[in-house]
Amino acid sequence: MIRVDFNVPLNKEFQVTDITRIKAAKPTIIKVLEDGGAAVLMSHLGRPKGVEAKFSLGHIVEKVSEVLGVQAKFVDSCVGADAEAAVAALNPGEVLILENLRFHKEETAGDVDFSEQLSKLGDVYVNDAFGTAHRAHASTTVVAQFFEEKVAGLVMEAELVNAQKVLSDGEKPVTAIMGGAKVSDKLLIIEKLLDVADHIIIGGGMSYTFAKAHGGEIGLSLCEDDKIDYVLELEKKAAAKGVNLIFPVDTLIADDFSNDANTQVVQKGTIPAGWEGLDIGPASCELFAATVKSSKTVLWNGPMGVFEMETFEKGTVAIANAVKEATQNGAFSLIGGGDSASAINNLGFGEDVSYVSTGGGALLEYMEGKVLPGVAAIS
Repeated sequence: MIRVDFNVPLNKEFQVTDITRIKAAKPTIIKVLEDGGAAVLMSHLGRPKGVEAKFSLGHIVEKVSEVLGVQAKFVDSCVGADAEAAVAALNPGEVLILENLRFHKEETAGDVDFSEQLSKLGDVYVNDAFGTAHRAHASTTVVAQFFEEKVAGLVMEAELVNAQKVLSDGEKPVTAIMGGAKVSDKLLIIEKLLDVADHIIIGGGMSYTFAKAHGGEIGLSLCEDDKIDYVLELEKKAAAKGVNLIFPVDTLIADDFSNDANTQVVQKGTIPAGWEGLDIGPASCELFAATVKSSKTVLWNGPMGVFEMETFEKGTVAIANAVKEATQNGAFSLIGGGDSASAINNLGFGEDVSYVSTGGGALLEYMEGKVLPGVAAIS
């Protein structure tokens, strides 16, 4: 019984638009099949309120079959008589996908009785869903207590091993690239990285809070005013530990949150009223890229701008190219899930870096030093 993370994006026709997580789980599933087992796969998809057809894992069966090279079976329940009968009918080498776990509110509640019902569907429990390991849900944590044999899958193992390559085994110089919208989302990991990194690059929406803290004009740019004192304190801590915080020196600004907006490049802290920063500028691209290329260990979490719009993707593309080049020159590079993973894969660079995490929030929490319930349950 394998807890996979098949929470994949679907388009309006319910077709899978990104197979990264399915591909990641393939080695674990194939190992089970080649060793003579049958694989019962359980996952959630989206955040349904009760049973919602649009969130059925039935939509992904053909894509999973295509990626695995094995025709998967499907049962429209995940506990109870139908699910148990479907499992009992499996032969070695076969794959069964259970219906969306979150059709039952007991899943996210970590309900013990629901977990025990799940446990009837397998002899060995494998947790390969690192992306949900920070949640104490029934299928990720509680179910493990009903199994004598419980192990990490190959995705889980790779995530933990590669995170440690940055946290404790990183060859210097170590550079962390932090982007995304909010400082508050990254405060804890930045604090942790002050003990690890030589350079921390701050880009994306979060950089404007730092700019405003130093008296800069940021127009309509994202800002967390309640974090201004905190970021000034963070800068003092970095200086005390000899960590080089690197900020954008220029910004690509727009007069509208639109791909077709009027744009211009301005120096940091000089964004006029009515305009907002949506990407780092060309000088920042060069500055950041030079730092990355001179590094031996690179962690990247969060885009440099609104990369989903072509007009504002240049900063994120520049970072991706720099990480690729550093990796080719022998650096270890970890792409930290979420938007960074989407960006690196969409740009076609997924094979050009050392490891692309599927973890997102779980990776951040692990790197912050938190105990992940899903990891503890199988440790």
